[in-house]
Amino acid sequence: MQASLHKQSKMNDLMKKAEQLTIVRAIRGGLVNITPVLIIGAFALIFKTFPVAAYQVFIEKFAGGLLLSFLNFVYSATFGVLSVYMAISISRSYIHVKAASAPDIGAVVSSMMSFFILAGAYLPTFGTDSVGPKSMFLAILTGIGASSLYLKLHVSLTHRQKRTYSNGADREFNQMLFSFVPIAITTAVFAAFNTLIVYVFQVDSFRMLITLAFDKLFSIGHTGFAKGFFFVLLSSLLWFFGIHGSDTLESVMQTYFAPGLAANQAAVAAGEAPAEILAKEFFDCFVLMGGCGAAICLLIAILIFSRNRARRGLGLAAAFPMAFNINELMVFGLPIIFNPIMLIPFIAVPLVCYTLAYIAIASGLVPMITGAVEWTTPIILGGFHATRSYAGSVLQIVNVAVGVLIYFPFVRMLDKQDESKYKQAYESFIDYFRHNEQALIGVKLIEQDNVYGEFAKILCADLEHSLKKGVVLAYQPQYGYDGKCMGAEALLRWNHPVYGMVYPPVIIKLAEEGGFLAVLEETVMQQVIDDRPKLFRKFGQGVKLSINVTGSTVVTPRFLQFCRQLNGKGDLLKDANICLEVTEQAALSFDENTINTLSAFRELGLSLAIDDFSMGQTSINYLKENLFDLIKLDGSLVKGLLTNQNCREIILSIVKLASNLHMTVLAEYVETEAERDALHEVHCDCYQGYLYSPAVFLPNDSSGS
Repeated sequence: MQASLHKQSKMNDLMKKAEQLTIVRAIRGGLVNITPVLIIGAFALIFKTFPVAAYQVFIEKFAGGLLLSFLNFVYSATFGVLSVYMAISISRSYIHVKAASAPDIGAVVSSMMSFFILAGAYLPTFGTDSVGPKSMFLAILTGIGASSLYLKLHVSLTHRQKRTYSNGADREFNQMLFSFVPIAITTAVFAAFNTLIVYVFQVDSFRMLITLAFDKLFSIGHTGFAKGFFFVLLSSLLWFFGIHGSDTLESVMQTYFAPGLAANQAAVAAGEAPAEILAKEFFDCFVLMGGCGAAICLLIAILIFSRNRARRGLGLAAAFPMAFNINELMVFGLPIIFNPIMLIPFIAVPLVCYTLAYIAIASGLVPMITGAVEWTTPIILGGFHATRSYAGSVLQIVNVAVGVLIYFPFVRMLDKQDESKYKQAYESFIDYFRHNEQALIGVKLIEQDNVYGEFAKILCADLEHSLKKGVVLAYQPQYGYDGKCMGAEALLRWNHPVYGMVYPPVIIKLAEEGGFLAVLEETVMQQVIDDRPKLFRKFGQGVKLSINVTGSTVVTPRFLQFCRQLNGKGDLLKDANICLEVTEQAALSFDENTINTLSAFRELGLSLAIDDFSMGQTSINYLKENLFDLIKLDGSLVKGLLTNQNCREIILSIVKLASNLHMTVLAEYVETEAERDALHEVHCDCYQGYLYSPAVFLPNDSSGS
């Protein structure tokens, strides 16, 4: 058992190290940044190649082919030049990952020039085919390689010489003027490399060399199980490293496998039995279901088994294009590229599907492929049309089921890895929040342009989603000096599925910034009303139930109207014996409207309390209108009572003042008998704290979800 845990720990460490590599982070960041291009291109491709004959006729003839032209324009501007977007995006991502002071535009220019050189932009035959998905390897190579070289040159020149400035030029022009030398040298290096490749191997460009190398590799041996197996293996490996395997090996497919369909159709026409197992349709229908890596299996595994809401959201977004075997959004968005966790299943699943399909057809369980099928045809339909038999559809279903089972443990592994990352990010965020709690009162966390702002947005979205399911409350009882329970305070709890119990002030802060604080506080009040029977049974009939309401909410017409509707035509709120504790998020300005609103709450039978009195923004102004019934001492005063004479004197003064105004004083954070006795000595006889009880959940309630 320990040996297994040790291996798992070593694997996790290896994965963490791999993910921290600059190259991996740069490529992933670059891929994420082109997500809009992928989504738009995927939908354009679907609508362009939708595998229904009547639809194809419609788009070709509608308005003289105008609709088809529109789709072609969008496709050409997205997938048609996908490698160009990748080279730019990866280059910028690399500079940002390196946290370099060099302007990223210089790196982008260097990468683009290097990319076009290696892709053969100087050739008469150069076109979109050279800058589409087939050239993704070049995009990665130049995006990382050229940017790295440019950055080193830029840093070196910065240290060795003074900047050259042009009189009267603006800052951007001067930056690019200084970047000229590193851009020129970087371009020259890649041009020299391409020239060497052309001269030595007698090819048109480095891109052409890659294509010819793969063709040569597959010329060995006859076309059978082994060659097809190697084709699937290599295609998946290329995809894992960011190279469009299917397009890179397209010439291999057309040379060695595509003729299989024509041979089978010719045999059927001649009255003979078809004999070729491997055909392009074999791979499209039974191996590349949902695209490379049999990604439809991954999609289903994510939607069924993943507990990561963001990943499930990606799955839902990618589901429609993946139904038509277009999976770039999943491959780049997850991402699969350079993801060590996904390496094994991404390679294993298509190989297993290939083997099962080959055995099924070779053994006669499924007929030979005799029908032409567009590669965008969804599963079940594709298998049926390719084999002209329902057995083909069943084979696809079996392969998908097996693939889902293989992907399942790795999807869960991704979830666990993300949970670990998220917990670290959460702890860092909470430390930041606690350290700056007072300073952040007037600051919007979700608008900050840093990692804390990004995390706040994610947490805020999670909170709003959780609120739709209701709220979970814990109740901390309040006792008198005589030991009798006199009330209970409702405390909001949010047990995040990943981070555990969230620091309560963060909940209020995010709800306020997210614009749903009023909904949250109204939901809390409704829950307290619903919990009354259980609360009275637990703490005693008629105990006072305290509810926290922020100052910004309590004075709004909305909250007053909510309370009136809750009260109905009777005295529900009065009978419920509810006290509204006004918290410190915003100081009350005691104008006429505020006074009238607070008076209206008292008319409804609600009592009012001042929370954390004597600290923060509270003021004697809260007392002069005689609208409050209870003062809750700030916890810092209680904690300092035994060690700081000033705290004792302040509490004594507050108690005397409250007594003269016919108000009750309650001390929070009472944890020891010594603290209780010291409070009793200054005539404070109402307590709340761990000496009596922590906050407790009612029976049949979970600890929050």
